[in-house]
Amino acid sequence: MRQKLYLKAGDRVKHRKYLRWGEGEVVEERHSQLVGGFCMVRVLFDDGNERCFINDLNHQCCCYYSGLRLI
Repeated sequence: MRQKLYLKAGDRVKHRKYLRWGEGEVVEERHSQLVGGFCMVRVLFDDGNERCFINDLNHQCCCYYSGLRLI
């Protein structure tokens, strides 16, 4: 199945459940070379922490379903 990507580098995001993290910016995308592998994004938030999320809308653990929203 082809991946449906939600975020790309440079996108600004906010998490619905963790407002104390502040706004974040996608600083890196990583795509698996294997068929069916993960696509991950690394987000730098205003609180100074980087967090990684799955970036495939076809995956049940996609960052969209966990509460990450585009600003």
